[in-house]
Amino acid sequence: MHPAALNRVKCSCLLAAAVWLASGCSTGQMVVRGTQSILDSGVVAMNEETDLELARGAMPANLKLLEGMLIEDPGNTQLHLYAAEGFYGYTFGFVELQDSHRAQHLYRRCYEHARVALQQSGVTLDPETSTPADFEAAVGKAGRNAIPAMFWSASCLANWVNLNRNSPAGIAELASAATLMQRVIDLDDTFYHGGPHLFFGVYYGGRSPLFGGDFRLSEEHFRRAAEINHDKLLLVDVLQAEYLDRQRLDRDAFHRNLTRVIKAPDNLSPDMALMNAVAKQQAAELIKAEDDWF
Repeated sequence: MHPAALNRVKCSCLLAAAVWLASGCSTGQMVVRGTQSILDSGVVAMNEETDLELARGAMPANLKLLEGMLIEDPGNTQLHLYAAEGFYGYTFGFVELQDSHRAQHLYRRCYEHARVALQQSGVTLDPETSTPADFEAAVGKAGRNAIPAMFWSASCLANWVNLNRNSPAGIAELASAATLMQRVIDLDDTFYHGGPHLFFGVYYGGRSPLFGGDFRLSEEHFRRAAEINHDKLLLVDVLQAEYLDRQRLDRDAFHRNLTRVIKAPDNLSPDMALMNAVAKQQAAELIKAEDDWF
């Protein structure tokens, strides 16, 4: 090789090494970050899965893989968000109805991952220890980059609270979850197929008006969620039946919503296939209890 060319190669190698050392990245971190596109594709593939047993079997291994990657790169916000989403989906779809005690612990793990992402996204106050006023002020300053972390923090925390109804701090924690989700609505109410509106559909519909429920608001949020996903996310009908229709003792609406889900085509929306398959399974279970509830 010509001496000048050799010198250029040496300089390039030294520069690359200097950049790598300056970044503070370990070899493990570099490997983890280099797999980002593969992880993105994996999430898409899981959301498109229609075989519930295959998804049930695959998700735990994927969750442990994510947690292993986080050992190498604990500051990776996107990995924490993937872990939060994964723990939420696995627990809601495959654990909660069968084992509520185990679901409590899994929702807590979901929340811990989301809370790290929330802090890394700029909301540094702890929703469980800060005052409501301070926390609301901090959340009010959050920008669009914090939307995923706020959404999953609120979702995981609310479901954990729902399974810990005897917790004295439950009401305050649920209020913090609502504060986070309201900020998501303010910034982008279409996020995650209208998920923020599903949250408030349950939030207002699952409680008596004597305890903060509001059936009119609940119905409005469920309607807006259906509008955002073009009525293709079957979970809207399932949650409306389970929380709003049951709470207001509307048996006809309960039966109608669940029957629609059960009869819906399997290919209603390919990118929401797994969620719709879970919704169909839950609708079939809920409708079995109709005579007991009405």
